[in-house]
Amino acid sequence: MAERLIGVDVGGTKTAVAVLEGARMGEPVLEPTETGSPEALIAQLVDAIGAAGDASAVGVAVPSVVDCETGRIRSSVNIPLQDVPLRAVLRERLGVPVYIDNDATSAALAEAHDDDGRLVAANLVLHTVAPGVGGGTVMGGRTLGGAPGAAAELGHTIVAADLSGTTFAAAGDYPQPGSLEALASGSALNELAAARGIPPGRAIDLARDGDAGACAAIELLGRRLGIGIANAINTFDPELVIIGGGVSAAGEMLLGPAREEAARYVLTGVGTRTQVRRARYGPQAGVRGAALLAGQELEADRAKQAREAAAR
Repeated sequence: MAERLIGVDVGGTKTAVAVLEGARMGEPVLEPTETGSPEALIAQLVDAIGAAGDASAVGVAVPSVVDCETGRIRSSVNIPLQDVPLRAVLRERLGVPVYIDNDATSAALAEAHDDDGRLVAANLVLHTVAPGVGGGTVMGGRTLGGAPGAAAELGHTIVAADLSGTTFAAAGDYPQPGSLEALASGSALNELAAARGIPPGRAIDLARDGDAGACAAIELLGRRLGIGIANAINTFDPELVIIGGGVSAAGEMLLGPAREEAARYVLTGVGTRTQVRRARYGPQAGVRGAALLAGQELEADRAKQAREAAAR
């Protein structure tokens, strides 16, 4: 019988909850995120997960730096979960296994699987291009979190550092000058568009209508993004580099220049099988990936427990 898994995607403005049963993903239930206090947000999550019914496990995707071993939130900006032991709290309240990961990492896991839950890319890198730039990495079919779980902050890779002057970046000042997030995010697109007399948020629509200034702004953003893609290919040599987030709606106007620029900077012999594509699951990627995460980690925990039992 198929496992019944619940995925939760906690955003700064909306939280989505959906059930994954076998290959069938239910329609996500959305509600505004409670950001008044940690207690209010946790109570909301407990109620929303409870309303989704029984489950073998729950996966929660959060826009935060997560210690994946303990499920404690190490750093959180848009939601009030800083230093909260979220996994332990939710496990105690819900009485089922709970697994926590970063939202972009969870989205990467979703993009690595097809609609039937089959792994289609064992090695994948995701860039989410929204107001900022997020990232997630899947290696060997599992999310790559680093030692404490903070890996794949791809938006903070430096693609254009200038060390020739006397003014340098200050630690803790994000996005850092020269970072992918500073140069290739949705916020950066608004800046490029404004320099061409285009209102914020209108560049993609105007580019579709053939506006030369909007097209130029998106092309430049794509070329900047291409440098980040080249870094990811040189580092991971993945099968897929996926571009998600709101700016990915620009489609080939963004991806074409990004591919072209990435090809200039990828080492010969690396990335020979890598394809650069737009994300398939859009706003549902986080909640789908969270449910897949729950299934993967539940299976891994069961296997570990079986090995320990056999060794006793």
